[in-house]
Amino acid sequence: MTAQAAREPRTEPACTAVPGAVLDGPVSHAISRVARLHRIAAGRALRDLGLHPGQEFLMMHLWDSGAVRQSELIKAVGLDPSTVTKMLQRLEQAGHVRRRPDPADRRASLVEATDASCGLLVEVRRAWGELERQTLNGLDASERAELTRLLGKVETTLCTELTRSGGGNCDTTC
Repeated sequence: MTAQAAREPRTEPACTAVPGAVLDGPVSHAISRVARLHRIAAGRALRDLGLHPGQEFLMMHLWDSGAVRQSELIKAVGLDPSTVTKMLQRLEQAGHVRRRPDPADRRASLVEATDASCGLLVEVRRAWGELERQTLNGLDASERAELTRLLGKVETTLCTELTRSGGGNCDTTC
């Protein structure tokens, strides 16, 4: 690398070469790369709040829904039951959620956000707002609207295919 090249700002992404195995799927490859980077950025923002990636989705559901059965929460976030159980244990230890027996069915547990988690709600909203600003920084308003529209179409297509093939229910993903 020359001294001149080292001083010039990069305008291309660091990874511009597409692996040969994805030549028939450049959009899928791009979505995967962007999703990975977005997840890393979200993880950094959440770490500052004492959360692990994915826990914010559990909390968002609880803040919006109130107390729900643990089985309903598992279904709502579309994660493996053991993963949700571990997440809830961590959130409970941090004082963000409370679990208690369901009075209507003692075999089931109700999960709810604690009053103490209300401050976390404000911080999660702030972190997601900042993540949104970082993510869309290079786009103008019309490009942002177009990206949102196109991603919605892609999501609908994928959801329709997933549901049609018996692979799941898209209404339950966050």
